[in-house]
Amino acid sequence: MEAKFKIIFAMSVFGTLSIFVKHIPLPSAEIALFRAIIAATVIAAYKAGSGSRMSFSLLKKDLPLLFLSGAAMGFNWILLFQAYKYTSVAIATLSYYFAPMIVMAACPILFKERLGLKQAVCFLMASIGLVMVIGLGAGEASTDKLLGIGFGLGAALLYASVILLNKGIKTVSGMDRTLIQFFAAIIVLTPYVCVSGAIPPQQAGSIGLLSLLVLGLLHTGLAYCLYFSSLKDLSGQQAAILSYIDPLVAILVSVSLLAEHIRLIQILGGMMILGFTLLSELKTPPGGNPLRALARGKSSG
Repeated sequence: MEAKFKIIFAMSVFGTLSIFVKHIPLPSAEIALFRAIIAATVIAAYKAGSGSRMSFSLLKKDLPLLFLSGAAMGFNWILLFQAYKYTSVAIATLSYYFAPMIVMAACPILFKERLGLKQAVCFLMASIGLVMVIGLGAGEASTDKLLGIGFGLGAALLYASVILLNKGIKTVSGMDRTLIQFFAAIIVLTPYVCVSGAIPPQQAGSIGLLSLLVLGLLHTGLAYCLYFSSLKDLSGQQAAILSYIDPLVAILVSVSLLAEHIRLIQILGGMMILGFTLLSELKTPPGGNPLRALARGKSSG
């Protein structure tokens, strides 16, 4: 129960990230850089306080993949924050959560993994859901909204690349992996921010600075520590199901707190994306139906 509480709290915190990003009047790249700096400091302090040491001998082999995935993570944040600026948080989040489907489509090509019938159907239905979210043919999608969806899908593509790169990292634990990736993001984003024109953080104002601290300390540092410390006590399926608290909270925040409009067809499309993505991650019990197994799990929990 403690592990479940940790991951539920972490996912709920992740879902409120957009509220604070929207109150930081800085470029997305600069927000991503300071987020990585603050979070890396928190996680390094957590590891030092817990007496956990990083094995640098194990890092050598996986360092190139860690650096590449960290760079992708940093630019993934930039595109996600840009998506928040051009479209609603709900639509940006639903576009972003197409990442698992991208991973599913890429694995047979990159790793020669077999794509089963269930995965193929889930990919097709989630893709239809994405089209419904975009609203093609509805005549209501403005240029800004389409640009926001494009940024969200770009962030999904980068996040999918982080997942795929992590499949090749075998010797580094989750917490150490994230810390190194944050340092890699800092190394890559620092020159990018300097070249693109950095704005002094103090110009963000007191609310902006406070939001930036909350984003780094709570939404990244603390939330990541809780998330990774909970994984060892949960099955992969439990973690997968509970991770969907993040987009659900983000959509609730978008509609209720930020008063952003979302059409019924987009809600239905979002349900298809999240529902079929979750279904694709659930293992079918021997001789059983995954939907029936999920229903049994819910009724007994």
